[in-house]
Amino acid sequence: MKVKDVMTSPVLFCAPETNLAAAAMIMWESDCGALPVVNHEKQVVGMITDRDICMAAATKHRLASDIAVGEVASRAVYACSPHDDVKEALKTMEKERLRRLPALDTDGVLQGMLSMNDVVLHAEQGTKGRKTPALSYKDAISALKEICAHRTLV
Repeated sequence: MKVKDVMTSPVLFCAPETNLAAAAMIMWESDCGALPVVNHEKQVVGMITDRDICMAAATKHRLASDIAVGEVASRAVYACSPHDDVKEALKTMEKERLRRLPALDTDGVLQGMLSMNDVVLHAEQGTKGRKTPALSYKDAISALKEICAHRTLV
């Protein structure tokens, strides 16, 4: 099963200059917890989560409307291709403890988003006539277990 068969597309996103209040409103209105941050060429340059917004608002002692997404978004972008096998993408999610991966084309342009929600909702679909599903509930739970493992504080 390929990422493109499971991912959500199209995906809402924000720019580095978007303020945190506006990014939070996009998340609230679209019932999502993360947004890719894209530049003017539509290339993903970061990710911002609802947690990032809350922590920045609490620790920077400034209004969310006065803080740019680019100030707090993670710049390390772990991604997959729409043509990757979902199980390979899950390995990246497990290793990096990520619940979401942007799916990018070869130019780094956003094509969709693979989330653990997508994985769980598509697990064991199309199993008719197969002994083993292309994506099992066991695959999904195993990945989620790794993602949710407690981190060691440094």
